[in-house]
Amino acid sequence: MYRKFKHKVHILLHPELGNTRWDKIINAFIIILIVANVVAVMLETVKEIDDKYKTVFDAFDQVSVYIFTLEYLLRVWSCTADPRYKHSIKGRLRYMLTPGAIIDLLAFLPFYIHRILYHVLGISLDFRVLRILRLMRFFRLFRLTAYTRSAQMILNVFKNRMRELVLSFVLTIFLIIIASCIMYFVEHQYPTPKTTKFTSIPETLWWAVVSLTTTGYGDMYPLTPLGKFLGGVIMLTGVAFFALPAGIITAGFLEEMRIIRKGKSYKCPHCGGDITSFVHHHHMEGEQ
Repeated sequence: MYRKFKHKVHILLHPELGNTRWDKIINAFIIILIVANVVAVMLETVKEIDDKYKTVFDAFDQVSVYIFTLEYLLRVWSCTADPRYKHSIKGRLRYMLTPGAIIDLLAFLPFYIHRILYHVLGISLDFRVLRILRLMRFFRLFRLTAYTRSAQMILNVFKNRMRELVLSFVLTIFLIIIASCIMYFVEHQYPTPKTTKFTSIPETLWWAVVSLTTTGYGDMYPLTPLGKFLGGVIMLTGVAFFALPAGIITAGFLEEMRIIRKGKSYKCPHCGGDITSFVHHHHMEGEQ
């Protein structure tokens, strides 16, 4: 009875393992609570709102911490239902050192640290630091949504296209460095009456990033005719280079969707049997 109950709790807290209504409800509730906490932290930075609803924000934060604490304790307690953490002590310690469990711990640990430092030891902690630490709860959102079908598809796309993405990133960095060096030496080779804005190559790196991404803040710009011409060429080249990752990711999504559609099974509307092989065979005959 005890093991059965622990196994049920473990399934409820891990939506990737179960497929029932209750584990979906609990997962959705935790996600909504995390989003509400992040929104609350953002609203607290508005002085008028914080002054008016400070007690509401404090009460909501306290209730959220208690919920996150209870969830964490239940996760640690029920983790022995997983064969990887079956040992009662070593298994739980191993689970507590996993990245997911550390993220769960950081969601509420700053609250207790602040309470201990302030109320017990009398040490005052900057409240702005506590707000920043509370944003750690947002990382729990990635952990909880990592097992959804759409999130898994995104992870597969980046995993399968990692080599192409790394190559495009390296080419982009190479282009940024080359553009910075060229622009620096061109602007210093033909000085103008005005002082050049490209004082060094590291400073010019900022211009290269802003220009190649077509952001264009306007804080740095070439003054010589040759520099302006090369700047235009660099900007046009940047558009093509920065379109590479988007094309690679799009191709990855199309490939992943094709694999998912290919793996879908078709059921007979009359008997409920699997007719995937028949549909595939009929499709191949039609192509021939």
